[in-house]
Amino acid sequence: MAGIEPAQGARAVDEHVVVNQHSPGISFGSWAFAFGPFAEAPWSFERVCAFVAEAGYDGVEINGFRPHPHPHDFNTAYKRSELAKKIAGFGLGVSGYAPDMTTVAPAISSTTAYLREIDATRAFCEALNITTLRVDTVSPPTNLDVATYEERFAQLARNFVAAADRLESSGIQLVWEFEPGFWLNKPSEVVRLLEAASHPNLRLLFDTSHALTSAMGRRQTGEPELLPGGEVQFAQLVAPYVGHLHLIDSVGDLHDEETSEHLPFGSGRVDFDGVMEALRRSAPSLDWWTVDFCFWSGVQVDGISAVPFMKELRARTMAAS
Repeated sequence: MAGIEPAQGARAVDEHVVVNQHSPGISFGSWAFAFGPFAEAPWSFERVCAFVAEAGYDGVEINGFRPHPHPHDFNTAYKRSELAKKIAGFGLGVSGYAPDMTTVAPAISSTTAYLREIDATRAFCEALNITTLRVDTVSPPTNLDVATYEERFAQLARNFVAAADRLESSGIQLVWEFEPGFWLNKPSEVVRLLEAASHPNLRLLFDTSHALTSAMGRRQTGEPELLPGGEVQFAQLVAPYVGHLHLIDSVGDLHDEETSEHLPFGSGRVDFDGVMEALRRSAPSLDWWTVDFCFWSGVQVDGISAVPFMKELRARTMAAS
């Protein structure tokens, strides 16, 4: 896999990217206070917003798993309006929404069932002016026979395209986050799905920790597919498709043998400047860069020190773009 290159069509897309020289906002993923060490006593969403605002972030990315805002709980115009007012009251924008889609794994669910959940989430996003919706494949990495693999791959592509198409009329971008904990985490599989599910409103969510860990072959089925250049080589490979960023450090290890660890900036091996150079045609023009401290017990301290790190990285990236 050392020599893997983006497809010819992917390079053609990259050549026509127009970079908007604005400065991305810095956001914080609220799931950091809901999963892992916080799972037994998750912070309320309001408490998270207070922390995020006090730490100096520009926005929050909403975890759609209860007790954080779930579309079926905020199911009226009034409830959604009140939530939007609370977030705005903290001086925060919303960088995206990561809904709970665990009941409709897209590779094995009908398009009707998948779009039913997408529509519920779409109404929530419209009310809060959220323009990015994050999804994953839900299913864990599993060894499958060829016929089953191809059948599920085709259904996954169909559902992602259908969802991207449905969301486009609402001005909501669909972004897919690959990671070691979910099916399709080899570099070639990521590229293949993006090519198969080609739609202008479907983009890739690039998480630096997941990219490093996946590049090291963690939780891959069959023969591991390695990228010697790690997360930077992965970024180069998928650069034409990137539409959203999650930034955090890593050494390439797994959390509970499931998915990537997320470590404080400076404590891992991620080459953030290298990643930004690889994504120089897209990263500077994104509206948001999101900090992802999922599963990290020290987030109350390290989530604060992450802000100056991110501002310095942003300044270097913008100066070089």
